[in-house]
Amino acid sequence: MTAYYNEIDPHAAQHLRNLIDAGHIAPGVVDTRSIEDVTPNDLKGFRQCHFFAGIGGWSLALRRAGWPDDRPAWTASCPCQPFSAAGKGLGFADERHLWPSAHWLIGQLRPVVVFGEQSSSKDAEDWIDLVQTDMESLGYAFGASAFPSAGVGAPHIRERTYWLADTNREQYEERLSGCREGDRQEAGWLAHPCGEGWKGGVSGGQDAAREAVNGYAGCDSTDSRPGPVNGFWGAADWLFCRDGKWRPVRSGSFPLANGVSARVGKLRTYGNAINVEAATAFITAYMATVDNV
Repeated sequence: MTAYYNEIDPHAAQHLRNLIDAGHIAPGVVDTRSIEDVTPNDLKGFRQCHFFAGIGGWSLALRRAGWPDDRPAWTASCPCQPFSAAGKGLGFADERHLWPSAHWLIGQLRPVVVFGEQSSSKDAEDWIDLVQTDMESLGYAFGASAFPSAGVGAPHIRERTYWLADTNREQYEERLSGCREGDRQEAGWLAHPCGEGWKGGVSGGQDAAREAVNGYAGCDSTDSRPGPVNGFWGAADWLFCRDGKWRPVRSGSFPLANGVSARVGKLRTYGNAINVEAATAFITAYMATVDNV
């Protein structure tokens, strides 16, 4: 077993076990306790640790990016509800603000690299600032990029901020020493959507970051716009809905109806899942930077 998956939702946890058994994600164990109850000893021996694992999107994205199952990595897509319209707007006062627990475990075991994802709402910017401060205080290099799912060819917006923290901070500082601001774009830095960096963090320009991500998305480089014949979603079926809008669904899908087994659980887990194509593009861009140094 190379991977540890932490997920409290029973339906998602069973989904993870099924995906492991089917070989779709890295082999491992599923822990349904709260991350607040997990200790460093629980994680020893695992090459990869996925917190708030959902239905294993990060593991699948790592595989699609060419990241071997035995290559170390942690992922932590902390709950977005405290910092998005999906929640009550409580922010750091929300009991689902669980980054402190993830930060503590990272500080205890110092994984080589940590990938994460969060809402790109205005309210989430302070959360990203906190994560950057916490990771840099541990000696990690930090980067973040907010981009929509449309950036990898999806026919919808769903903008999210993808972030990473890497232990080899000296490597990046050496690469950036003496560089002009414009040169940082070529150095592979990721960007705040405003192109300004996360309030002083080492970041590049918005256009460079999005071009880097789109370049690894597997879409036609001459047209990265979302559409019915573009990228991973090229085979989607389009349904005309009662509100007058067309919406894409997986080809061959049947409309939802009473009697579909575990319908509510499936919708909840799918709705909380990351966009695997976006995560794959983000990981691939990271690999192209660090593996070619």
